[in-house]
Amino acid sequence: MTPRPAKSPQVAPAIRAYLAALPPASRRALKELRAVIQAAAPAAEPAFSYRIPAYRYAGRMLVWCAGWKDHVSVYPITPAMKEAGGTELAKYVAGKGTLRFAIDTPLPTRLVQRLVRARVEEIGAA
Repeated sequence: MTPRPAKSPQVAPAIRAYLAALPPASRRALKELRAVIQAAAPAAEPAFSYRIPAYRYAGRMLVWCAGWKDHVSVYPITPAMKEAGGTELAKYVAGKGTLRFAIDTPLPTRLVQRLVRARVEEIGAA
């Protein structure tokens, strides 16, 4: 799926620069994660906040995502997302509101989609 264009003209260059600064394996993993997020929330708009890529949905922040040397992360993990993830989520939780996915293992695509959809529903219900 082609990423949806950002509303702000500064967002796309900021995301490209962020991705370019990552090691190749992290860049690939983060691009995959971003594609899964976008597929799960097609109406979400790319954003750049707190110096990392993010997505905005219905005027609110949906999720942030970041690339690191050995993993990619998703923030925040809200109570609705925790409920949607169930016990499968436990092995990826790092702290109160962070998920970490190792770049040397397959991304749990269905889990990420479920979490993002739960967050979309949470925002829609607010």
